Amino acid sequence: MTTPVPTAPADAQHLVLTLSCPDRPGIVNAVSGALARRGGNITESKQFGDEVSGLFFMRVQVQTTVAREELEKDLAELARTYSMTWSLDEVGRPMRTLIMVSKEGHCLTDLLFRARSQGLPIDVVGVVGNHEDLRPVADFYGVPFHHIPVSRETKADAEAQLLELVDSLNVELVVLARYMQILSPALCERLHGGVINIHHSFLPSFKGANPYRQAHERGVKLIGATAHYVTPDLDEGPIIEQDVTRAGHEDSVETLRAKGQDVERRVLAQAVRWHAEHRVLLNGHRTVVFA
Repeated sequence: MTTPVPTAPADAQHLVLTLSCPDRPGIVNAVSGALARRGGNITESKQFGDEVSGLFFMRVQVQTTVAREELEKDLAELARTYSMTWSLDEVGRPMRTLIMVSKEGHCLTDLLFRARSQGLPIDVVGVVGNHEDLRPVADFYGVPFHHIPVSRETKADAEAQLLELVDSLNVELVVLARYMQILSPALCERLHGGVINIHHSFLPSFKGANPYRQAHERGVKLIGATAHYVTPDLDEGPIIEQDVTRAGHEDSVETLRAKGQDVERRVLAQAVRWHAEHRVLLNGHRTVVFA
């Protein structure tokens, strides 16, 4: 005879709570107690105390029939006691996302496909390109394409147009899917913690327009990709995910590029998924990833 698995009430909400605060005894008990008092059933819980920064990080998924507003009141009171930074959202809610591109379409195509067919929890509300090359890809997936050309003279106006889109579309996440323009420090600060970039992992060894040719000339044996949050320090933001694949003497420049693009797709998609699922918390120049 098997024991029946308990099911959540039909009107239960499945919420995800993330928080960080100065580490001290009793935080887990306080959080779980606050949720339990509201009849919350914790379905997943992970925590980490960082001895270096002295901060405590926690991610909790909870099912509850209590109105979200009531739970938020309790959490706000808890936050005052423990000096918490926190957020509460629905588990699995697609995050409103704007994807920025230039001419390479491998990351854009992969994200749009995963969002449509593989459960990537993002709602792509627009694609921004500084060139027109990838408009057909956006059209194929039925996503509005916004052409915002960028030059030295028009950079400020282009970023103002981008911010107008972010605000008008209620964008929560911006993904630089091989967008080959540098965001200004002011824009990076304005969108802090909400912009993810992908690049090859040759940096700082091979910079410029042809890193794969340079890598081929040096006979590299590993190539990879890094997804990170964008900060004013170029390509030095907190890292979310990295991966590598092997290369050999028989690989041509084209083969290396194909391998690199495949790693870029996978790493960016994983970073976007973890961010959209509220599994990534900023810890200074680093991240805590509750994968």
